[in-house]
Amino acid sequence: KVTFIKMGAYKYLEELWRKKQSDVIRFLLRVRAWEYRQLPKICRVTKPTRTDKAHRLGYKAKEGFVIYRVAVRRGGRKRPNHKGIVFGKPKHAGINHLKFHRNLQSVAEERIGRRAGNLRVLNSYWVNSDATYKYFEVILVDVQHTVIRNDPKINWLCNPVHKHRECRGLTSAGRKSRGLRKSGHRANALKGSSTSANWKRRNNLSLRRYR
Repeated sequence: KVTFIKMGAYKYLEELWRKKQSDVIRFLLRVRAWEYRQLPKICRVTKPTRTDKAHRLGYKAKEGFVIYRVAVRRGGRKRPNHKGIVFGKPKHAGINHLKFHRNLQSVAEERIGRRAGNLRVLNSYWVNSDATYKYFEVILVDVQHTVIRNDPKINWLCNPVHKHRECRGLTSAGRKSRGLRKSGHRANALKGSSTSANWKRRNNLSLRRYR
């Protein structure tokens, strides 16, 4: 007996993007990568390239929602010392084989967050990559817009506590580098905002004056 599973349009899109080595997606990515290279590093797009992914991350096709595509140069972080000279101990003399702690996706969010200061970063997702760049689309929200302020599903973002959340590691990509994607018993070592803060608290004796 053959059973057929009914799939909606978004499910088809999801399955297509899941198989990135398929002929269709490889061709699309190659053509789009060429197009993206001709455009500025930060550019506004009229609609999301991955509709299903954008909607899963909170995007709505209505006033107040904006999509920007950001290109971030791939690779590690070279230490910016003049002529590569570090006037210190040999331990700190490394220039080239260093890695930036945060991922490139959170760097993309930060760059557009600085460029579009009046918008709030909601989330972002990968769209393409070539040998030099990774391309991410970032969902931004105009919190001054009446439609956004009146929508109970998104107006939490209007609170001033969410200003430049992308710079403080509060978006999904930012939380990943902080090690906060885990939950339950696996997150016991994260109590107190991070593994390092947790370790520091457990390994430092604090004798307060009035106790």
